[in-house]
Amino acid sequence: MKCKEGTAVLIIRVGDAFCRDCFKEFFIHKFRAMLGKNRVIFPGERVLLAVSGGPASSCMLAQVQEGLGRDAAKKLRFTPAIVYIDEGGVCGQSAEEREKTVVQLENLFRMTGFPYHIVPLEEVFTLPESILESVCSQEQPCSSFSYKAAVDQHIRTEMSRGHGKSAVEQSEEALSRLSLQTSTITPEHKLALEGLFSSLKTLTAKQDMLHTLRQHLILHTARINSYSKVMMGDSCTRLAIKLLSNIALGRGAALAADTAFSDSRYGDVLMLRPMREYSSKEICFYNRLFKVPSVFIPGLDTKSSDTASIQRLTESFLVKLQADFPSTISTVYRTSEKLHTACPSQSSSSFSSEGAVKCLLCFSALDIKAGSLNLSNATTVSIDEATAFHATLVSEQLSQRTPKEKGQTKTGCCQEQMCGDGGCCSKSRVPADTDLKSLLCYSCRLTVKDMRAELGNTRQTPILSRKPFINSCVCVLQTAPNFLPPYIISEAEKRQRRAAMKAEISEFLLEDEEADDE
Repeated sequence: MKCKEGTAVLIIRVGDAFCRDCFKEFFIHKFRAMLGKNRVIFPGERVLLAVSGGPASSCMLAQVQEGLGRDAAKKLRFTPAIVYIDEGGVCGQSAEEREKTVVQLENLFRMTGFPYHIVPLEEVFTLPESILESVCSQEQPCSSFSYKAAVDQHIRTEMSRGHGKSAVEQSEEALSRLSLQTSTITPEHKLALEGLFSSLKTLTAKQDMLHTLRQHLILHTARINSYSKVMMGDSCTRLAIKLLSNIALGRGAALAADTAFSDSRYGDVLMLRPMREYSSKEICFYNRLFKVPSVFIPGLDTKSSDTASIQRLTESFLVKLQADFPSTISTVYRTSEKLHTACPSQSSSSFSSEGAVKCLLCFSALDIKAGSLNLSNATTVSIDEATAFHATLVSEQLSQRTPKEKGQTKTGCCQEQMCGDGGCCSKSRVPADTDLKSLLCYSCRLTVKDMRAELGNTRQTPILSRKPFINSCVCVLQTAPNFLPPYIISEAEKRQRRAAMKAEISEFLLEDEEADDE
């Protein structure tokens, strides 16, 4: 114990006994040190807190509330807001249960005095396709001198306003800014969401898809409300589980971004993880001792077995190993700190935008070029450009080709035959499953492939498409892309059109002459 006076009330690790006051000081200092060490949040910035109602995110909310207090030693100087993604539609909750959960969370959010946004998961079917575009962010000065100058300017601004407002006035002002937005969710959106997750065969794919859609909604909420930073409640234990499970899922190329303090893959919005130094044990102790409120919300893996999914199996493995070897979680977590993402160099004459070299769903960088995804180009790839991802793709495509297809040659729409609705010239054509997969990373391909396998028996059965969701023909085949939200389909079509356009004019494009000039 630091004080050497109080009575120990808990032991975090062997030899680390804390009294109540020392533990609170230790816990708060770790949170402030994490933000102060990185210095990515400048004074006055608008920061969105992603709160799920669980122990970790609720503890993060309490730490921000503590740091913004008037008596805080090192006061936080950003403007916070809260976002909650209502996932009850895919977790088996009824409408009454979802409403009850939202009421509990609203009461918790109102106690903080921060503006909050409650977004149902069904809103993914109303998102614009621009959400999948990586927006270039305006670079901020990151030197210590610039940060100190920004702090001094913020303090002077507060003093000119009369030394700030009281906590009660700030709470009343924040509550007055809350707007009751009418929900645009319709029964058709709910049916579409149910159809999407029922098409996924395994719990692993469902959890992966849920995480992807949740990230898209948080990103959209941050952009439309002008929040430049988003705080996530991922703890050290959760990041260790994510590290191993993502390796098993084939997301090794994105491990650094998935576990680092800051994730800049989205460009204009930075994802932060200030709780990454805390273990789940520390968080539970803090919430219990200082009565931090939280709400239990059942998830997709609630009451599931240890072998129900890769994520659940990894969690069970690490937690059981941690019980016998207390340094397991910290060792795995420290390994993630040594990981860095190698950004592939791109030619300045590249016709594709930044989003064209990133995964359509998770925004992680693709480790092969878009042009080398077709079998026709597979033999022209040099050894330097070859990767394990490309080798796996070529092997899969070769195994799926029939003897008839090997002798056939494809003719383009520029021939004498006409292309009708649904042809290669049709603007309303839904991308084929193989075309959609060419825009995805390896792990997201497995998710789409899992969706396709579930629909294999009914693939040739035509069904009426949901016209508000997918702008396609009246009668479409029941394939995997038909269940995806429309903004994903629209962005996929746009990227494919740009790739086709580049292929048509490639012989007229000037090559990069920088190497020759040197």
